[in-house]
Amino acid sequence: MNRIKLEWKRGDWAAYFGLMTNNLTNLLTMMGLLIFVVGIPKEIVYGRIAPAFGLAVLMASVCYTWFGLQMARQTGRSDVTALPSGPSAPSIFTVTFLVLMPVYQQTGDADFAIQIGLVWCFVEALILVGGSFLGETIRKMIPRTVLLSCLSGLGLLLLAMNPMLQAFEAPTVSFIVLLLIFINWFGKKPIFARIPTGLLLLLAGTALAWISGLQSPDAIKASMSSFGFNPPSIHIDGFMQGLPHALPYLASAVPLGLANYIFDLENIESAHAAGDSYNTRKVMMANGLSSMLGCMMGNPFPVTVYVGHAGWKAMGASIGYTLASGVTMFIVPLFGLGAFMLAVIPMTAIVPILVFIGVVTANQVVRETPKIEVPVIFICLFPWIANWALTMVNSVMGAAGTTAAKLGTDVLHSKGVYYQGLVHLGNGAPLASMLWGCIAIFAIINKPLRGAIAAATGALLALFGVIHSPMVGFAEGSSLMFVVAYLMMASMFVVKHFLDSRENVPASAQEPGKIA
Repeated sequence: MNRIKLEWKRGDWAAYFGLMTNNLTNLLTMMGLLIFVVGIPKEIVYGRIAPAFGLAVLMASVCYTWFGLQMARQTGRSDVTALPSGPSAPSIFTVTFLVLMPVYQQTGDADFAIQIGLVWCFVEALILVGGSFLGETIRKMIPRTVLLSCLSGLGLLLLAMNPMLQAFEAPTVSFIVLLLIFINWFGKKPIFARIPTGLLLLLAGTALAWISGLQSPDAIKASMSSFGFNPPSIHIDGFMQGLPHALPYLASAVPLGLANYIFDLENIESAHAAGDSYNTRKVMMANGLSSMLGCMMGNPFPVTVYVGHAGWKAMGASIGYTLASGVTMFIVPLFGLGAFMLAVIPMTAIVPILVFIGVVTANQVVRETPKIEVPVIFICLFPWIANWALTMVNSVMGAAGTTAAKLGTDVLHSKGVYYQGLVHLGNGAPLASMLWGCIAIFAIINKPLRGAIAAATGALLALFGVIHSPMVGFAEGSSLMFVVAYLMMASMFVVKHFLDSRENVPASAQEPGKIA
């Protein structure tokens, strides 16, 4: 039997800094939303939620590290790259704004709001655990082009787009960092090759930020107020107390749980395409159980396979980076170090790394897709583009103190903003992207019965408001149009199937005097 050995490679440095800082950004975003937007007391966020949040990420990282070591042992390969672990970023916003905020505003009871959130997280975890028994089958049923195309949309729009915008807000720092990425990670001949590129990026970005005056010593001083020791503790009683009251808030848990399920499938498929064939059931079970552990310790946010395996592998990462990132994610909230780290290392030095990961994720589908299936890539992008644009439009209107309902969709339409289209196309983007990818690819490769099943599935999802609707619920009014439209598509696929069948009937089998 081959000896199991955990080695730290040169590429692990770059992958560690990239994944760790991305997860750290999610951690700080979560804490900022809970404290400054929702109003949850700091002692609850710093002392209870954040440590359990870090523990859940650490446990998933430990599992991924073990899976990577097993693969290296079984295959004898030295180039195995572990899966990246992190929180479900969409869940951070969904749980915050659809569960914690409304409950806290209605009751003024932070503990009760978090109890409801814990039940929500547990339902998410159950979907992953239950789905783990079907994940491998579904991954084989859905064409690789579709899964990778959906992931490319996630990588470009949710991971890379906002970091690119942030980069253009501080060009004196980020442009040099981006150029170093182009030279060292995309190019043929690296510059300063003796320095690990991830470390080089952080050193260059941090130095430029301090020289440009973008970082302040005052921020470091202010960040020290968050220092402390915050060990996670068991909160099963809070979960049990929230159970009887959580049902009205679980409507968003099912569609987002399905979306996280799809994220996992796509990221596992991405790893397969890159040469690392992880067992779908084991990975999803690890995510579900890690999320449950975090839930029982007081964290309402689930964990997932984080996007970017292909990017980390392209950096030369091995197995150690994901474990190191998980340990860091546990230690930072344990001692309250997050704000201090970002006061020293600027986001402008970090975000270009996320741009690289998004681009590599999208580039993977280009390499893996047969020429005839290339249009599927762009079809899968549209729901993600609409989702990102819808988020931006809503944020701008919110900042202006108004909403689409107040302005009127006719006014927006007159200015070239097709708001209703954004709402319908952008809501449920993870599932809508996969659905339209399936419809497109089965039409292109002439699999009409499979296309009919995909369209009928779309009708079912639309009927219950899982896609094309701002909230889950039985379709009515304009939402019914999508149910009818998908059924019409399914019917067209069925007609195509029978026409193809008639064309394939041998001449000897036709009745005399009739033309097939």
